[in-house]
Parts: sequence; structure tokens; C-alpha cells
Amino acid sequence: MQTSTATRLPTFFDPKNAGDWNYNPNIPAVFDEAAQWRADRALKPAATDRKKIHALLIDVQKDFCFREGTLYVGGLSGTGAIDDSHRMAAWIYQNIEYITEINPTLDTHVAFQIFSRSFWENADGTPIAAHTVISANDVRQGVYKPSMAAAMIVANGNYQWLLKQAIHYCEELERAGKYQLYIWPEHCLLGSAGHTLVGVITEAMLFHAYARGSQPNIQIKGGNPLTENYSVLRPEVLSRFDGAALAQRNTGFLQTLLAADAVVIAGQAASHCVKSTIDDLLDEIAAHDASLAKKVYLVTDCMSAVTVPDGKNGFAVDFTPQADQGLAKFANAGMHLVRSTDPIASWPGIKL
Repeated sequence: MQTSTATRLPTFFDPKNAGDWNYNPNIPAVFDEAAQWRADRALKPAATDRKKIHALLIDVQKDFCFREGTLYVGGLSGTGAIDDSHRMAAWIYQNIEYITEINPTLDTHVAFQIFSRSFWENADGTPIAAHTVISANDVRQGVYKPSMAAAMIVANGNYQWLLKQAIHYCEELERAGKYQLYIWPEHCLLGSAGHTLVGVITEAMLFHAYARGSQPNIQIKGGNPLTENYSVLRPEVLSRFDGAALAQRNTGFLQTLLAADAVVIAGQAASHCVKSTIDDLLDEIAAHDASLAKKVYLVTDCMSAVTVPDGKNGFAVDFTPQADQGLAKFANAGMHLVRSTDPIASWPGIKL
């Protein structure tokens, strides 16, 4: 029998912290209360779970989840990622006895990458703007060109090699039909404050770890300077123009997800990294057994789409339709759309 929500939240949990950039959990206190919960609720070690339920929390990082972040995912409401983090943390506490393992991903970037302003210049050598879309034809015609600084860093100064690779990269994106090259504001730079997990998510992740004896399985993605990595399962482009390998799929983690009895997915952003990860997971499921889609649960009230306000009560960029189209596609494939306020035990197809 489910206990009430009021009795299923730790004493330290405060929803207001989901909107506080500076909030850092008191980890010793988290440990102590987790130990008390383990004793009071007779929580079993996660390793003994009959059903292995993995929570995949995608890119719940400060740069995406706070207004102070460089790529805040406000959604249509303006408080999207903040509300999502609050609900996500509460969901972990309220379903702690069922969640076997928490798998956060960390979008991880360096100063010069192919989707960053530092990598590109306009034809006259001036810096390009964030949110610029670059096509292969733009690069061929010299509308946008790789910067010499990027060539020195990622191609040992061989500018022609980098130019060929940039054209190939844009062609491969267009051939795949998912994206054109999009220049993002600098975000989730390794070593920066914006790279870290949101405080309330770190808090909930560690509480679960201590209460259930489950090591968080953190997945790092996005460090290759010559490709985007929206999905945790694979980079957007795997090859170089000369036929050599550029990057590889995350096969180990993919097998972890495929072996789970249920995979619960939430995080940021619904229009990009979440959508791309689910797309890749669905492709792998289709290649193995299409019926496996039924074990995937998408927590729709714990993810938001990228929007860029125009300062006039509207949006200069709004990726909400792409997020909605993705969710409809995934539901049609057999994945379940659920809400965090519904206990796991009530979700369709879950037999605990």
C-alpha cells in the first residue's frame, strides 16, 4: 500500500531549492537521513530488486535548469526546467523502493567545438552569432568558415583538412535528416559551474544511492570537438571525410538499458538531448525486438522544450512542436507517456 506523499519526502527537501542556482545539498545529512529511511522503511538493497528499473535523467545540469544558466530550458511556461527538477526529485523519493539505479547524463563540452561560436567565423572573419544554422552549402560558399584558432586546436593547424571535415560533417547531418548544424550559446563547459547537476537532483540521486545501496551510473557525453552528442547513446556523426572513425556508439550503456526491465526517462531538453536519446534507443530496440519499446516510460512532466524568448512576450525560437512530435512518435512505437505524480506501481505494464 502506498503511503501518503507527505510522509514520503525527506525532511531536508524544499521545492524552492529547485530554482536556486546556489543550492548545495548537505551530503552528510543526506547520508544520515537515508540510513534512517532504510531502517524505518525496511528498504531492500537495489541489487535484490526482482524488477530492474533504471531512471535515465538526461542533462539535468545548471546551465539548462536555471535562469542564470547559459542555455536555460524555460519551455513555454518560462519555468519549465525548474518545475521539472522539483517534480523529478520528488518522484525519486516517492518511488525510492522501486528504482534500482539512477543514470544521470552530463553534457560535457570544451571551449572549441563544432557547434560553438569559437569554432566559426563569418566570411569577413567576424564572430558568428549563437543560434545560427549552418548548412553544408554555406560552408562550401564561404558564408561561414572554420576559425583558424579551431584549426590550430583540433587539426594541428591543417586548415584545409578542417574545412573538408566541416563540409562532410554538415553533409552527414543533412543526410540523416534530423538536424542541420546549430550554433549554441556556450554551455556545460567542463570545469564550469554550469556543468554540474542541479542541487536537488544531486541530493535525490545520493539519497537513493545511500538508501538503496545503488551506485549512480553517471554517463559523460559531448566531449569530442568535431561532433555534436545530443544523445547519450551515440554522437551525431561517426565518420571523418577520409573514411576514418570520428567517434563511436556508447554500446556498453546501451546494453545496460536493453537489459533493464523498465527504463524511465526524464530530463532536458525534450526537443533535443532527450528526444535524440530516445530516437537512438528506439532504433536499437527496433533492431533487436520492437516489443521492447513497451518497457520504456517517458515522464512528460519532467522535461521541457528549448525556447528562446524574443523580449516581446513571444519566442524567437520555439522547439516545442519538435518535442511534441517526438513524444507522439515514441508513443506510437509502444513507449508509455506517464506523469511523475502517478506512482510507478500504477503505470501501465509495470508488474512489481
